[in-house]
Amino acid sequence: MKNLVLFTALMSAFALTACGPRQFVKGQYDENVEDTNLLTDKWSESDMQTAVRDLVASATANQAISGAKRPPIVMVTRLQNKTSEHIDTQSIADMFTAELMRSGKVAFVDKAAREDISEEYDYQDSGMVSRETKKGKGGQVGADFILNGRLDSIVQEAGKDKTIYYKMTMNMTNLKTGLIQWTDYKQLRKQFKKKRVGM
Repeated sequence: MKNLVLFTALMSAFALTACGPRQFVKGQYDENVEDTNLLTDKWSESDMQTAVRDLVASATANQAISGAKRPPIVMVTRLQNKTSEHIDTQSIADMFTAELMRSGKVAFVDKAAREDISEEYDYQDSGMVSRETKKGKGGQVGADFILNGRLDSIVQEAGKDKTIYYKMTMNMTNLKTGLIQWTDYKQLRKQFKKKRVGM
């Protein structure tokens, strides 16, 4: 009887352990981070890569950039997140900036660095920096265009089916005229089907 009770207790403990929470304990690097990732129904790096790649190709083909005598100076302001998800829009803007820079057809001014630059000018004017290496005010290059945009989504569910639609729109506005020089959007639609997940 004791053996039966002990065996039952051990089997119960084993069953509880097997059905308990699981953790990821082994991982490896994915050799190709540009492979499509559809593990979840949320905005993913694959969505970002696809949208940025196509919109950068559109922007660099525009006459304002492709026909310019010198690389236009662009300032990125903001990318609005109008979806119901928490999405790091700064990461999207950073990738967009890096891909445009990589094309060699555009140069950028860093809006976020302006306060740091102003502080450095004050420090260099304090007498602590040699006259030969000091950078004075009034030498910065003004931007030609402002780049901004927004990310929208529509989620639809019917029974076991779920569809997520994303649209990323980017605009490039001429600072001198205030006219939109280029605008384009990229659409993505992902389809998922709910399945019961067993223990």
